[in-house]
Amino acid sequence: MPRHTPPQPAADAPPLSFSFAGATLVADERGAPPRTFLLVHGIGMGRTVFEGLAEHLGGHGRIVRVDLPGYGEAPEPVRTLTIERTADLLAAFIRERGYPGEPGGLVLVGHSMGTQVVAEVAARHPGLADRVVLIAPTVDPRARSAGRQWVRLLQDLAVESPRVIAIGAREYLRAGPNLRGKMRAMLAHRPEEAYPRITVPTLVLRGGQDTVCPPAWCREVVTLLPDGCLSEIDAHGHETMIRDAEPAASRIIRFAEGC
Repeated sequence: MPRHTPPQPAADAPPLSFSFAGATLVADERGAPPRTFLLVHGIGMGRTVFEGLAEHLGGHGRIVRVDLPGYGEAPEPVRTLTIERTADLLAAFIRERGYPGEPGGLVLVGHSMGTQVVAEVAARHPGLADRVVLIAPTVDPRARSAGRQWVRLLQDLAVESPRVIAIGAREYLRAGPNLRGKMRAMLAHRPEEAYPRITVPTLVLRGGQDTVCPPAWCREVVTLLPDGCLSEIDAHGHETMIRDAEPAASRIIRFAEGC
């Protein structure tokens, strides 16, 4: 029996809303298979921060950007979700949309906290993703506190462009009053326990000036992954896909194509 393929929305179609187990995410789609890139944002952000990356990935497959619960246009959940529950929500969305099993495969792309979510999707729901990309993976166990994370982020912002700072400030304001609870959920998660259970090829992308994700931590992430590799982008910080998305997009495309 042929697999059902959901109808594809037009470029100007309204965002999708998907609910599961009491939480709701919002997503938009553009482009067409055979390959699907699903983009998951970091803490305090939303799907709009991927605009540049989505443009550069365009033409290479379907692009799906999500707002996790309580970010962007997605409503705040009654209780802040753990990373694991967020991953289960995203996995249910992936199944509902019929992304797994397409000829070009599903590439999960997470940035910062989003890397924790996609890592848990790949670890908890094997068979959904064909490849995983971790851009600026958090949280380095040597800085697993809100204070240390903020210090590292402020150091990173010192070398970032005004555009990155402006976009980041806008998105953090939109994240709402529960950002502290979301930070606690992020810090409570142990991504190092998920990495060894990811069985698909995984690319770790790091900005050469990223102080949030230092080189030693990113190398450790790669050693924990059964099939991992590391790539660094010079002159970029933690928000590498915002300042100039082309280098990150080029490496993601090569990786997705098996190069």
